[in-house]
Amino acid sequence: MTHLGPRVRLTALWAALMFLYLHADFFALFPQGHLGQIIAGRIGPLDVTQMSLFLASLLMALPAAMVALTPLLPTTPCRWANVGMGGLYTLVNIGTVVGESWAFYLFYGALETILTVSIAVFSYLWLRPGASAH
Repeated sequence: MTHLGPRVRLTALWAALMFLYLHADFFALFPQGHLGQIIAGRIGPLDVTQMSLFLASLLMALPAAMVALTPLLPTTPCRWANVGMGGLYTLVNIGTVVGESWAFYLFYGALETILTVSIAVFSYLWLRPGASAH
């Protein structure tokens, strides 16, 4: 296996997570009645408001920022930002699939959770005794 430094691995995991988020949200438009709900001003249990859309934007902007911040931050803040954000987004992923019945969405949720747990664990183990400092 090709040796990749921790920053490259973490950046790749965040990028893959963003692709999964985009695809899951796109496919979520297709179940019958979903577009009608959006047109009526509802997304799931939430009303579509400036605040709900701002919060949804923030929810997606943070992992996107981690794609850029992971290679740019100094080592210690990078490590802990990845531990914290990986843990936070693991909880977000679990929360979004609670009560979900569509198989495609559960599949995406499982993949997203695997990626965020991997990010948190890999970051936590980074720079432990015997780990590479790259």
